[in-house]
Amino acid sequence: MKILIAGGGTGGHLMPALALARVAAEQGHDVVLVGAARGIEAQILPNHPFRFHLLPMEPIYRRAWWRNVRWASIAVRAWRTAGRVLQDERPAIVIGTGGYAAGPVVWRAQRARIPTVLQEQNAFPGLTQRLLVRGARQVHLGFPEARFRLSPGRHTQVFVFGNPITPPPPVPIDPDAARAEFGLSPERRTVLVFGGSQGARALNETIARVLQRGLLGDVNILWGTGTAHVDGYASLAVPGRVAVRGFFDPIGAAYAAAHLVIARAGAMTVSELCAWGKASILVPLPSAAADHQTFNARALANAGASVLLLEREFTPDAFAKTVVPLVHDDQRLAALAKSARGRGHPNAARTIVGKVLELSQVA
Repeated sequence: MKILIAGGGTGGHLMPALALARVAAEQGHDVVLVGAARGIEAQILPNHPFRFHLLPMEPIYRRAWWRNVRWASIAVRAWRTAGRVLQDERPAIVIGTGGYAAGPVVWRAQRARIPTVLQEQNAFPGLTQRLLVRGARQVHLGFPEARFRLSPGRHTQVFVFGNPITPPPPVPIDPDAARAEFGLSPERRTVLVFGGSQGARALNETIARVLQRGLLGDVNILWGTGTAHVDGYASLAVPGRVAVRGFFDPIGAAYAAAHLVIARAGAMTVSELCAWGKASILVPLPSAAADHQTFNARALANAGASVLLLEREFTPDAFAKTVVPLVHDDQRLAALAKSARGRGHPNAARTIVGKVLELSQVA
């Protein structure tokens, strides 16, 4: 059976699409991915074994509103391209994981009466999913709270199985070998810092100042700057101490190398941290829609599964006074990891695909 999965623009929408694609392909199904030419998928998808299409799409710019002048013509081109993709591929089922790349594909599929499925990662659903939910046959939520912000159709089934991620391998990755893979000394504690596929300016600037001021302490830094920023920070790499990368794909070795993770609180990051059972400090993006990242981070902090630091609190001095002592506190790290693991859904992708395939059995 052919399954088309549309979603992207950022890693938060692309990674669940890839997780679902891997499971479906393992089960012998023909999987096609659709993303945006301007999204992170343009760099990531060529490294994966799936056929894919890239739509001439751009996001709706909330701050630089004047850039939306071209959006009407962009939408028309994307609508036509999505129609050609569906006509050429003729999928049995279309899955949308959100982002501006998913909208025209899922909408056209619904108009063509192709069964559609939505996978929403966040507690506060994105605009694309809110607009398309009434016509979907299934909706799969990463957070149960999202149910109250959606208006599904009469025949829409809603499930909460967690977010689809690539689960940790059955045989754990050796932490010392993982640190050696990044050129880091295995004798020191390692802190993984990353801000997603696009990076996080505030996290990057703070880590840069930590290094410039000599506040690193006796720890290693494994630093994911985002693909667009890696060249600007590459000069701060220190052999054995500081490894600078753009985007971790796959991210398994980075998690295995880390004693502590500092990250944004996007839904997919939170889901991965819980599945891997990693102690973390979450620094939510304050400008995220409906402040959903703060909601995610606070939920984990209240459960004893993470430490919440607001962006304004994540300073070089906070790194020295909070991060360095924490990464050497074995008891606290173990407690955070245990609570995180208790909230993990490492096999969500397999469960979701199983439910999606039930649609093919419905007359």
